[in-house]
Amino acid sequence: MSTDFQSARVALGARLRELRAEAGLNGKEFAERLDWQRSKVSRLENGKQTATVEDLDAWVQAAGAEPEAADLKSRLRGLESQARSWRRQLAAGHRGVQERYVAEYRSTATVRGYEATVIPGLFQTPDYARHLLIHNAELMQSPHDTEDAVRARMKRQEVLYEAHRVFRVLIWEGALHALVCPHETMAGQLDRLVGLIGMSTVELGIVPFGVQLKLTPKHGFWIFDEERVIVETINTEFTLESGEDVALYGRVWGNLDEGAVYGPQAHRLIARARAALDLT
Repeated sequence: MSTDFQSARVALGARLRELRAEAGLNGKEFAERLDWQRSKVSRLENGKQTATVEDLDAWVQAAGAEPEAADLKSRLRGLESQARSWRRQLAAGHRGVQERYVAEYRSTATVRGYEATVIPGLFQTPDYARHLLIHNAELMQSPHDTEDAVRARMKRQEVLYEAHRVFRVLIWEGALHALVCPHETMAGQLDRLVGLIGMSTVELGIVPFGVQLKLTPKHGFWIFDEERVIVETINTEFTLESGEDVALYGRVWGNLDEGAVYGPQAHRLIARARAALDLT
């Protein structure tokens, strides 16, 4: 069980204990009111058991704290966040992760994404992807199955040509200048981005340097069918499925989109980044 999960479960239990105490009941009296075993009340309050929605409804009713139900259920949904360690995922190499993403995108009709430091995998050239995968395998000390992983990442991009899908992707301008590969490879990658502008399935926006923003550009994230969000950190991949989390990331995407440029303006920013490369 992850430390984050257990910490959140303990915090939820502490809040349940507070509500029970505010009702003026000890654990035995509260269990009797609920017609539960005393041990269940103890386990929930001490973070030894995960409450259900029904448990929370019964708890607030017994404590006379019905207005707290929404907050408790929000906390419970927070426990539903799935965390996957990259070290565990990459134990056998990158190929399996890339193939999982292929399945993820094939089951999705609409994607909203944002990347602040890297060109998204959906848009990467094989050479650019190869350099990223090599660097990541060295960092994570995972097996170097680079060529298989590159092929799987390119397989993922087939969804860009399926007419019933839409990919609304924002890239912070800094990602156009981040040199994680040789200049020639980066030039080819930027040319690839230009070729995506105008595709019927792709809406590519660039968030420029100097634009007035409502929030600072943070980590990348991807929203799938407005149902779940995938967030990648250096060591962990999080899948967030609560309605509040999806709505929050949707608002972040919308705020960034307000400052983004598309079409010819996006093309000019990409061209500027390419011109800055020293290809002599």
